[in-house]
Amino acid sequence: MSCVEPIAPGTLIQYWLGELDPQQEEGVERHLLGCASCSSELQQWVELGAALRALARSGAVATVVSGEFVARIARRGLRVREYRVPCNGSVHCTVAPDDDVLISRLAAPLAGVVRLDLIAADEGAAAATRLTDIPFRADAGEVVLVPPIERIRALPPSTSRMRLVAVDDGRERVLGEYAFIHRPWGTHWG
Repeated sequence: MSCVEPIAPGTLIQYWLGELDPQQEEGVERHLLGCASCSSELQQWVELGAALRALARSGAVATVVSGEFVARIARRGLRVREYRVPCNGSVHCTVAPDDDVLISRLAAPLAGVVRLDLIAADEGAAAATRLTDIPFRADAGEVVLVPPIERIRALPPSTSRMRLVAVDDGRERVLGEYAFIHRPWGTHWG
C-alpha cells in the first residue's frame, strides 16, 4: 500500500480544512479516490485532529494559537470569551457556563525574540508550569493563549499569574507579567 507520488501532509491538511482552491481540491480528491495509502494518511490526520479537539475541549491542556485561529473558530459559531491583558497588566475574568473557548491575549514586545517561554502559576500552587519555546509571531505584538477552560471554570476566586520570558543563549529576559483575577460565574467582585 505504497504511493508513487504521495500527497504532502500540508496539502492533505489544507484539503481537510477546505483551504485549497477548487482546482487543487479536485486534483487531491481524484488522487485520494485511487490511492489507499494517501487516503489512509488523510484518515490518520482527521483522527489526530479529532483527538486534539477532544483533548482541548476536555480542558486538559493549554494551547498557544494565532489570532487567525480565534477568528476562524468564532466564525464557525463557537462561543468565545476573550480577555486582552496589557503588558505588565491585569484583568478581572470569569467563564460563563455556555462559553466554548477561553482566549487570553497577552500583549508583549516580541521584536527580536528568538525563543519565548510562558510561565504560569495559580494562587497557592506549589510550583509554576513552564511552556517552553511556544509559537509566536513577533509582528503580532501578542501571544494568544487558550487556557484549559474546564480547569479555569472550576477555580474558586483566585489570581493566576503568567510571565512571558525571552530566552536567548541561555539568558532569560522577562517581557511581561500578567495577572488574571478570576471569579466563578455568578459571583460578585469584592
